[in-house]
Amino acid sequence: MKKIIIGLVLALFLLPLAGMLAVPLVYSPAALAACQASGQLVVSEVPDELTAATSDGVSVTLRRAQLTHAATIITVGSGVEGVGRQGVIIALMAALTESTLRMLANAAHPASLDMPNDGVASDHDSLGLFQMRPTSGWGDVEELMDPNYQARAFFGGIDGPNYPSPAGLLDIAGWQTADPGSAAQAVEHSAFPDRYQNYQPVAEAIIAALTKPAISAGANDSPLASVPETTRVVFPLATGTWVRSSGYGWRTDPVTGQRAFHAGTDYAAADGTAIMAVADGVVSFAGPSPGYGQLVIIEHTIDGMRVASTYAHMWPTGIHVSVGERVEAGQHIADVGTAGKSTGTHLHLEIRPGGTFQPAIDAASWLSDHRAAGLESAESDASTCVATVAR
Repeated sequence: MKKIIIGLVLALFLLPLAGMLAVPLVYSPAALAACQASGQLVVSEVPDELTAATSDGVSVTLRRAQLTHAATIITVGSGVEGVGRQGVIIALMAALTESTLRMLANAAHPASLDMPNDGVASDHDSLGLFQMRPTSGWGDVEELMDPNYQARAFFGGIDGPNYPSPAGLLDIAGWQTADPGSAAQAVEHSAFPDRYQNYQPVAEAIIAALTKPAISAGANDSPLASVPETTRVVFPLATGTWVRSSGYGWRTDPVTGQRAFHAGTDYAAADGTAIMAVADGVVSFAGPSPGYGQLVIIEHTIDGMRVASTYAHMWPTGIHVSVGERVEAGQHIADVGTAGKSTGTHLHLEIRPGGTFQPAIDAASWLSDHRAAGLESAESDASTCVATVAR
């Protein structure tokens, strides 16, 4: 695997005290490769303010103190084996719902009022970001007024401070394939279980804003430091081999049966069908990723802007490129599979303007807007070539 020298800035927070200055660190190629392989998220900056909309269209504005707590959740989750990006999303959804990412004291525990807090709540004896209750066994008052402790407790697992009970996220069987809102509810046991899913778009926006990687000034020899303008854009599957089976946006999740946001466009195709790079570029990730099975991400420069294309659900033997490799539009990079959270063989394609760590947009519309070569209607004769229509 070729090494990529990318400088990242890691925000280190001396918690529970919020608002401390971040200390910049530059990652070595080996450290970066380890982060990429594990799906680790690295906080690079905490903005003073972030505004995003919930799934029902309500605008939410988060201030620096709230975003600092979000950074704590991201950093703690990235350091716990098995959590990954999906687990961090679920934790952010839970904290947004329970406290709007605020460390809340409670008059039921007078000592908490004298500890660093962002306000006072009155829900039973609940405390902190995740509104955890001492009487339910989550910890004592001093522990629960520590954002770092609360994040560790929410993620749980054998090394969690609350193991084996109450159960944290890692202690919930099947949470990886569950609807994120249902997974949050499995930890929180709220009387209003449908609230969590509403905050998934906000959680996604937080991760996009706080984990923007920066290329170091001395990284000109890195394959990602300069990605030449692509010569063309092509459709990732050959004509007659695919059927569009699921679009971008809200849908009924085929695994959980719950309403969930789908960040990609799915194209059903036979197992082993060749997947092609949509444009010239450089591979930024190639390997396993929770939910995605085997994942390939390629960085491109298109119309003068950085864009990443993401290809998911391949088998371990179905990836034919490595990190740092330069590829050409139409190059055979992988084979269709059904690994990860999948109900049948298909390509899950995402397009991410801004690069690897940015939110996805509608891939089908993007391909159409860029007049991708080989783009054909889903109502073609492809249906005769595909054994299953998967999502």
